[in-house]
Amino acid sequence: MAENKNFVINVNGDGGVNISEEVVGIIAGLGAVEVEGVESLAGNLTSDNISKAGQGKLAKAVRVEDAEPGKIVVRMAINMKYGYEIPKVSGMVQEKVKQAVETMTGLVVTAVDIRIATVSVSGN
Repeated sequence: MAENKNFVINVNGDGGVNISEEVVGIIAGLGAVEVEGVESLAGNLTSDNISKAGQGKLAKAVRVEDAEPGKIVVRMAINMKYGYEIPKVSGMVQEKVKQAVETMTGLVVTAVDIRIATVSVSGN
């Protein structure tokens, strides 16, 4: 996210609203860590510190790319808790991130690509 891109959405056909890539990344990250089985985003970003992490650290965990005007692809790396099914948790993360981003921004999420960075065994 170092380029600090903006995504434009139309509002009632009377112009547009610019949403920064960082804001979309924060929304996606917060959606992901709400899913049971997700420990944090890569870089140990939890719901408590995602919005405070800054663009550089957030960019290591979440990337947002243009698919076409008004449509985006979200790529993210997550840390999972041990004992959860990776396919099941990943599917729930994809649904939650897509729903959160589309609801809050009006952008269409065409894909959510997940990379499992680590499996956390702490607390078990």
